[in-house]
Amino acid sequence: MPTAVRVYKPDEVSSGSHPHQEDPQSVENIARIGAIPLFEGLPPDQLADLASIAVEKVYQRGRTVFSEGDSGTGFYVVVSGRVKIYKISGDGKEQILHIFGPGEPFGEVPVFEGRRFPAHAVALDDARFLFFARPAFINLVKNNPSLALNMLAVLSRRLRRFTVLVDDLSLKEVPGRLAAHLLYLSANQGGAADVELDLPKGQLAGLLGTIPETLSRILTKMIKQGLIQSEGSRIKMVDRAGLEDLAEGARRL
Repeated sequence: MPTAVRVYKPDEVSSGSHPHQEDPQSVENIARIGAIPLFEGLPPDQLADLASIAVEKVYQRGRTVFSEGDSGTGFYVVVSGRVKIYKISGDGKEQILHIFGPGEPFGEVPVFEGRRFPAHAVALDDARFLFFARPAFINLVKNNPSLALNMLAVLSRRLRRFTVLVDDLSLKEVPGRLAAHLLYLSANQGGAADVELDLPKGQLAGLLGTIPETLSRILTKMIKQGLIQSEGSRIKMVDRAGLEDLAEGARRL
């Protein structure tokens, strides 16, 4: 079970001069919420309102946050660690949908729909999350429509990413998916030629819709063809243009 570390109580937040801001802990909490992309750009009073309903929860690595079909009682934002969102097919195969890290929300769609969680969530590391209960958050949104606009922007970006994932899984072969993922990691890591895999290879295989043995064979082929060099979880992109051709389907292994 998760450990609830702290509840930011409503009486710690006032609508006037916000005396709680004199408390260093409260200032830190509000600053942390303000740094979350979902709430970026909101004025201090709205950040304080969010802090008033946030509950910090701690999960050990491997612990389930929620399961598919659980009631969507609220949504989470990752403070530290990572969370895996996945589904299980009828034959027991796991398909990873998302891996979320610090600053990213998850489980937010049921907050607006009022429905159940459509997938499973499990902590990939020892992790801390902020939890926002649905009733309290909906009440804030009614009073602060800009909250909903920010969430729509984040959800739109996520939908685009999910569309790419669906296209990759349905249209690209596994080598193309892997090449596209390496290029994605490079873009997220400042365009570096050397990238650090963000998942163990077994979980990366699940994200790419394949099995670890197939992934290992493809990595070996990429190395032999001079596309990459591999040392543990570190991948050096030797031939970026070749990887781009592979990702776009203009080349085959």
